[in-house]
Amino acid sequence: MAYLLLGTGLLLGLYLLVRGLATADPHRLAAVLRWTAVAVGVGVVMLLLVSGRFVQVLYALPLLLPFFLRWRGLLARAKAALGPTPGQSSTIETAGLRMWLDHDSGQMDGEVRAGAAAGRVLSQMSQAELADLLEELRAHDPQSVPLLEAYLDRAHPDWRGEGAESAGAGQGGAGQGGAGAARGGSGGMTRDEAWQVLGLEPGADEAAVKEAHRRLMLKNHPDQGGSTYIAARINQAKDILLGRARAGS
Repeated sequence: MAYLLLGTGLLLGLYLLVRGLATADPHRLAAVLRWTAVAVGVGVVMLLLVSGRFVQVLYALPLLLPFFLRWRGLLARAKAALGPTPGQSSTIETAGLRMWLDHDSGQMDGEVRAGAAAGRVLSQMSQAELADLLEELRAHDPQSVPLLEAYLDRAHPDWRGEGAESAGAGQGGAGQGGAGAARGGSGGMTRDEAWQVLGLEPGADEAAVKEAHRRLMLKNHPDQGGSTYIAARINQAKDILLGRARAGS
């Protein structure tokens, strides 16, 4: 009976530990709990085997099952709350640009994939060079226009209002960009691209998809100053992944 009480106390202690450390760093907490559970489990099993009480504990397992299920539920919720691993980024590619968005900082950058500036990183280009690139994309790659406009809105917020002529060109580009955004939001995304947009590894579960979508939209929703095009791509990625998951179930 003493060993049974010991085992029950250990499980109860782990349960209280999970609740008490709810405000701790979730990644570190998950690792600590995992190894603590393994160590405690091995220690209890060895102790019971040595004492000859292992069979008695087997009969008592139905009494311990509710504690075990509750503990697993808390761990599952903690894992879902972890969200994307620090350092992850979302990637969106078009013919002319490869853009990435850092999940932690919300910063956006990109690389030119085609044209006169191929291979250059946007953050290393001057505003004048970016303006030239925008004109080139408007002429040859309309789908990339909303991506570059979204970057300019973040890096150079006043770029649209610099002169009446520039403003007029910006409005013309916005029309083409809207068409590109509509195409990007309505089709042309594969399942692999959807994983990249949400910054997830292929095979992540539904909870991870929803959490990644929520975190990205908090930083990229148009109401928060984000790009309509990027928000549409994020929504499209979620719909593709969750839609196919439900269809296969």
